[in-house]
Amino acid sequence: MDSIKRLTDLFSRFPTIGNRTAGRFVFYLIKQPKEKIDELAQALQELAQKVKLCAFCFNPHETQGNLCLICQNPARNKQSLCIVEKEADLLSIEATKKHHGLYFIYGNDFLKEDAGTIRMGALAQRLVNPEKFGITKTSFSEIIIALNPTPEGKSTSVSIERGIKELKIPSIKITHLAQGLPVGGELEYADEETLESAFEGRK
Repeated sequence: MDSIKRLTDLFSRFPTIGNRTAGRFVFYLIKQPKEKIDELAQALQELAQKVKLCAFCFNPHETQGNLCLICQNPARNKQSLCIVEKEADLLSIEATKKHHGLYFIYGNDFLKEDAGTIRMGALAQRLVNPEKFGITKTSFSEIIIALNPTPEGKSTSVSIERGIKELKIPSIKITHLAQGLPVGGELEYADEETLESAFEGRK
């Protein structure tokens, strides 16, 4: 396989990137000086070497230790946990400044066999024994399920709620974002006002 086709194939694996757009990326890079290519290659190497997943919430980070900045922050409300599908959803919710607790990135592999079962197991472990994953002096009282209002997201929300209830953790409340988010849409693309309203009206 020649280098142009190989790189086009690699770019086309990115979310929302088709072969045509991937090809444009490759031909753009071909026209760049070697220094720019080296800069990109170095950035990718640093991404692979420095970025790791938070031991508790799975948020990518480059900070010291095993926890991301949110999980490390002593000012966060350690009684509230918001479950999101992906990193971009976490950032969108953070931008509203309406959630002051912790997060858990459930993952966007809803359609992959056993992926949901595996991540539900990870969530259950963190709810039952958060200290094992670096979160001390906490007892969750509210779990906010904030998955995208898509068919897959709604189905997964039901599975998550069922799984949490099976843990029989005393005094724990499960809430969902209020209606108002467009059905079939994604949190990542919701405007802040809509997301704020959905968060404030959760039930």
